[in-house]
Amino acid sequence: MVRIDILTVAPELLESPLGHSIPKRAQDKGAVEIHIHNLREYGKGRYRQTDDYAFGGAAGMVLMIEPIFTCIQMLQGERTYDEIIYLSPDGERLTQPCVNRLSMLANIIVLCGHYKGIDHRIREQLITKEISIGDYVLSGGEPAAAVLVDAIVRLLPGVISDETSALTDSFQDGLLAPPVYTRPKVFNGWRVPAVLLSGNHREIAEWHEEQALQRTQTLRPDLLTDEKIPS
Repeated sequence: MVRIDILTVAPELLESPLGHSIPKRAQDKGAVEIHIHNLREYGKGRYRQTDDYAFGGAAGMVLMIEPIFTCIQMLQGERTYDEIIYLSPDGERLTQPCVNRLSMLANIIVLCGHYKGIDHRIREQLITKEISIGDYVLSGGEPAAAVLVDAIVRLLPGVISDETSALTDSFQDGLLAPPVYTRPKVFNGWRVPAVLLSGNHREIAEWHEEQALQRTQTLRPDLLTDEKIPS
């Protein structure tokens, strides 16, 4: 079983995306434990303060070091973590190979930033990996955490009924997925490609491969390496 601990000042933002669909199924099947920790419970003083002004007069508020440190220290006292991940625009771009690696780990901490981010000493001393889900800025790391966790848990054994489905997703082989169709065969004069109705599995597999490569060349040529481009 995989355990994922998420640290956040806005746990309510994670309740819906992680309480339905594939993440819920993964938890119900015992493939993953997802624990959301409210950093305000570790905040300072009567009002459980978790943020403060930045030194040097920079605009915006920064998550303080003490609540994050205390929560991580508490968790590390209970088990060993393979990765402590901070979701940040500075991080490694989230890709399918990255998700594949993370899905093989046992214990993961995911730290959600907020406001202008976190005290940098946490990043220097405790964070083992930084991940970005794209070149844009969110109000907080919670949506990114939901994306990351969803991507991880759907790969865990037994979560998806047809496990071969996950293996044929976009990016698993470095290519976009080919087009997919379902009934009816003809709708509004629009027809399903005849090869998919032929029953010839070799020709269907070749068509899927050709379409995946063609779509990748057209839509995401940056994904292609020399060995994937036919000579």
